[in-house]
Amino acid sequence: MPITLRLQDKRGPRICAALGGTLVGLGFFLSSWTTSLTYRMLSSMDASLGIGANLNKWTPEDFATAKRLIAAYHAVQKTIVQGDLYRLISPRDGSKFSASETVATDKSQAVGFAFANSTEEGRGFPLLELQGLDREAQYKLAWIEGKAFPGTPEVASGDWWMHHGIQLDLRGDFQAAAFRLDRQH
Repeated sequence: MPITLRLQDKRGPRICAALGGTLVGLGFFLSSWTTSLTYRMLSSMDASLGIGANLNKWTPEDFATAKRLIAAYHAVQKTIVQGDLYRLISPRDGSKFSASETVATDKSQAVGFAFANSTEEGRGFPLLELQGLDREAQYKLAWIEGKAFPGTPEVASGDWWMHHGIQLDLRGDFQAAAFRLDRQH
């Protein structure tokens, strides 16, 4: 851990995340342990766009999923790369969940990623308490992958999103979700 922290201090969190993603992908390859393509694509989109996969083994459905998620990534890439990053749920201390949110510097867009390594005994994903939004602005929710519990509004103020959060309908092992909030004019 101290080596990782020194590297992060010296090179930044994005480099550490990309390196970590590469090492995880290599570990999955060497152990023959697989996760869904959606899980791998969303986790790679959260930091960089590099996934550990043998494209020769992909199905047409896998290619369609990758194409859809890459198009979604291009629509939020500037926010992810240049925005302010918030750790909503830390995977430290044995947590089976993690989530992050990146908000554009002008607060015009926010992108959220959530990952569940395991949801034991039907336990749902924790509430995502969003941060960094313009309290007065209206934001429209759009799903990259996944869905929220019924009753979640499509459009609400930044203040509403930060005080009520988003309750994801995310259950099962190695599940992932991603969404974007776009400020309305």
